[in-house]
Amino acid sequence: MLKVDKILSMLINFTKMHGLGNDFMMIDNVNGLIKLSTKQIAQLSQRNFGVGFDQLLMVESSATLGVDFSYVIYNADGSEVAQCGNGARCFARFVTEKGLTNNNPITVETSSGLMYLFVNEDNSVRVDMGVVNFDPKKIPLLVDIQADTYKIEGYEMGALAIGNPHCVMIFDDINSVDVEFIAPRIQNSALLPQQANIGFMQIISRNAIALRVYERGAGETLACGSGACAAVIHGVRMGLLDTKVKVNFNFGEALVEYQKDEHVFLSGAAEFVFEGQVEI
Repeated sequence: MLKVDKILSMLINFTKMHGLGNDFMMIDNVNGLIKLSTKQIAQLSQRNFGVGFDQLLMVESSATLGVDFSYVIYNADGSEVAQCGNGARCFARFVTEKGLTNNNPITVETSSGLMYLFVNEDNSVRVDMGVVNFDPKKIPLLVDIQADTYKIEGYEMGALAIGNPHCVMIFDDINSVDVEFIAPRIQNSALLPQQANIGFMQIISRNAIALRVYERGAGETLACGSGACAAVIHGVRMGLLDTKVKVNFNFGEALVEYQKDEHVFLSGAAEFVFEGQVEI
């Protein structure tokens, strides 16, 4: 008799959210029952055949005393990353609106350390993004000496880590830049063994910039929270920006507050889009 193995599947509840157009699939996995493969995540990220998102955010429990949740982030290609500022804002609103916590601020742990999220009365969220690292070994960037700027693939840029590695370049007009050509060349440089998010910054004034970001594992996104922080930090270090800066994306703005060599804070909106179920 031919034996047929039973194929097991399950329905997963999810919420679609976005921060300034940077969109996310949110999953409550506090009970730890949901396990997704890299292939499954990549399939879910497809905008024509799946849910469609820049990142998948998993809300998980934490065994650390004084920590509310663990925050796990996957790119559209299924790779895991350590930080996502826009996602953190959506995370805060999600766990609050779903009744998973009454705490405010909310303490979450990521693979790069703790984050503190505060939901404001207008439902915007302020995120303590943590301490910035300029040490090339920590980014990582394979150079011998730490500097304010580096030459990578013929382009001059700042480099730093704020959870994720970031490179930031300054242009007079970011809308005229061929991001799709330049960013992958830099990401695939031998100097960046873990690649990096590539930021293209246009300085409007000492308190305002425009920004485009090409992210690892996702391509160019409509907004990037950690990228906004990285751009402002680089601008402050270069003496071009003040410590409180409005970052303009195509579909909205975020506020970044940075004191040199101290924590950086990101504030902005986090919006619900729809609820659904998907079979895996």
